[in-house]
Amino acid sequence: MHIILLSGGSGKRLWPLSDNVRSKQFLQLLDGPDGEKESMVQRVARQMRETGLADSFTVATSAAQLNIIMEQLGDSVSVVAEPERRDTFPAIALASAYLAREKKCSRNDVVAVMPCDPYTENEYFDTIVRMGEAVERGAADLVLMGIKPSYPSTKFGYIVPDMEGNADGCTAVKRFTEKPDEEHAAALLKEGACWNGGVFAFRLGYMLDIIGRYVRTETFGELRDRYSELPKISFDYEVVEKARSVAMIPYGGKWRDLGTWNALADELPSPKTGSVVFDGGVRNTSVVNELDIPVLCAGTENLIVAANKDGILVADRDSCENIKPIVDKFPPSRKPGESDTGTDRKDGYISRRHGRATKRYCQMLQLKPDSRLIEEYRHWHSREGIWPEILRGIRSVGILEMEIYIEGTQLFMIIETPLDFDWDASMAELSRLPRQAEWEEFVGAFQQSAPGSTSSEKWHLMERMFHLYD
Repeated sequence: MHIILLSGGSGKRLWPLSDNVRSKQFLQLLDGPDGEKESMVQRVARQMRETGLADSFTVATSAAQLNIIMEQLGDSVSVVAEPERRDTFPAIALASAYLAREKKCSRNDVVAVMPCDPYTENEYFDTIVRMGEAVERGAADLVLMGIKPSYPSTKFGYIVPDMEGNADGCTAVKRFTEKPDEEHAAALLKEGACWNGGVFAFRLGYMLDIIGRYVRTETFGELRDRYSELPKISFDYEVVEKARSVAMIPYGGKWRDLGTWNALADELPSPKTGSVVFDGGVRNTSVVNELDIPVLCAGTENLIVAANKDGILVADRDSCENIKPIVDKFPPSRKPGESDTGTDRKDGYISRRHGRATKRYCQMLQLKPDSRLIEEYRHWHSREGIWPEILRGIRSVGILEMEIYIEGTQLFMIIETPLDFDWDASMAELSRLPRQAEWEEFVGAFQQSAPGSTSSEKWHLMERMFHLYD
């Protein structure tokens, strides 16, 4: 069985004021078995390996999350990144095409799709194995996991089973119900309904046939290029609710959806993460603070506080499930094309104040005259695309700021450093740091430079010929 781990690339937002790619899935807040902290993604990947569910798996995500997934899960993990954010159906479709075209999986192979943010135990993964076995023996075209409810929740959709069609714990599905009000949810529980846990199993060919209704391609690359032709719709709406042959296998063990702050906070080892100070009157309050300044709570009760440089969330625990519609109305914290600390070209770019005397180096380089390559080069230098090792390396040798400007095929780089910065020694040190040589080889494909050139051989230092003289 092949596993597609859905990492939430369709756009869950962590902070109220931004579309921050470091969503809750990647915050390393949970206690791991070795005493180290792990993220939701790392926890689920570890559990899959521990239960023998998958020695390898494919992560379906957005391009914005590609680097952090590779950083947390390692280079051996297959990652399929959406070229643009759409929804869970196209994301799963693209990952399925990857399995078929790139990994050469058979149409008869069973695929299971699961989210990366459930907080659960090993029996959950045993249930996924049983779902795959049900597909293999032909119990249904599509087999879902139903989470046995612990209370009449209004947060989840419900799967209503046909209690007369039960074979080997696999029950035919009578109907689906979207998130109900509390009274309707209580009635659903009396019918034996389960929460929809967002876990699906099917044969690969089943999904390929659905893709073929919209886009017919021979290669994975072609589907990726035509990704916008797939409908922007959830997998539930496009596949599950239209399926004619659907069954459910229930899971009754520990399960929590950590997609809301109150659910996540309940699983954290401490109510205080980061620089946090409580007075003696604080009750039932949890704070996750990624800022360099402290958060002080005095006499607070039943609160969730989450803070980073993009925004601050303060919410009553009982209201956390209701913040998404509010969050979705906030504009992005940065406009497209806007720098981290600036605006746009006609308004100038705000420079950072370093609090000490600095000096500046200016360099230039030419790109290959290919618009497609230039756009790709832009991506690999964006906040989402840049390799994290490269950023760490630049900072580690003492560089305070590095900016690259582009006009056509011409690149212009400004580097700011302390006054005692030694250019030759620092560049030599940088070239020896992890992945630096690999990076230079990678970006060399976009640049007008000889193969194997180092950074100092490609970028040409410029001479300053004018300034506003004192």
